[in-house]
Amino acid sequence: MSDAVIDIRGLTRQFGSLVLGGGRKPALHDVSLSVPRGCVFGLVGENGAGKTTLIKHVLGLLKAQTGSVRVFGRDPVADPVGVLGRIGCLSEDRDLPDWMRVAELLRYMQAFYPTWDEQFADELCQQFELQPRQRVGTLSRGQRARAGLITALAHRPELLVLDEPSSGLDPVVRQDILGAIVRTVADEGRTVLFSSHLLDEVERVSDRVAFVHEGKIVVSDTLDQIKVSHRRFTVRFAQPQYSPPQLQGALECTGEGQEWTFLANGGSEELKRAVIEQGGTIIEETSPSLEEIFVSRVK
Repeated sequence: MSDAVIDIRGLTRQFGSLVLGGGRKPALHDVSLSVPRGCVFGLVGENGAGKTTLIKHVLGLLKAQTGSVRVFGRDPVADPVGVLGRIGCLSEDRDLPDWMRVAELLRYMQAFYPTWDEQFADELCQQFELQPRQRVGTLSRGQRARAGLITALAHRPELLVLDEPSSGLDPVVRQDILGAIVRTVADEGRTVLFSSHLLDEVERVSDRVAFVHEGKIVVSDTLDQIKVSHRRFTVRFAQPQYSPPQLQGALECTGEGQEWTFLANGGSEELKRAVIEQGGTIIEETSPSLEEIFVSRVK
């Protein structure tokens, strides 16, 4: 895509020693991903699925072993100056210097970014109820996340990268980060890439979503398209079924006897015809949640 802020093609990454079978289990396997400008892009996956490894390549912390990574059209490893100054980042560990006061932390970070907006930083401090004289070491987990987010946002980056930003945080702080802030950044024409294993928050704020499972991209599309292309059907058959009925496009099937529920991918008309052919009647059709879709795709 010509307007892609992040363009990843054929990225494979291996770590560690050989595993049973004579090879190495790749942390990422042939990953291709495009993140358009101005969207909120959610990376969804279990812990250890490869989300953080993928983000480290975007930030230039890891060099592609196979394939290519481009951010703003540049290689973040070969041209860190041309890339990193345009990125704001908040990681799960939120590693901030405990000995600094909040005001000192912001002054320190300001020195790295010519585009730092001091007034915006002060507004965020007030919004997040952080006191300038508070020492970082005395901040709660939620307050540290807010302080880290200010350092990521105050220079108004073109790309905001959030790696598990809600890990261990209470719902109020999660709403601060993934509600007002994430949405505001995207609405200003900038781009957000964030990873999470909390699918409810991904569904709440994302424009586009990619499912990451065992180092592979299983699904990548707009959230609307993912939702509309998956349906849940409850079917009643004329005769009891003693094993799960096989229907084209069905990803998951539960039930017993005459009544079965399917989560399916693909056009509902095709599945409806298959149901009729097997002597069934659809008695209910609903939209599954993103979490239900994810679970069905990675089983």
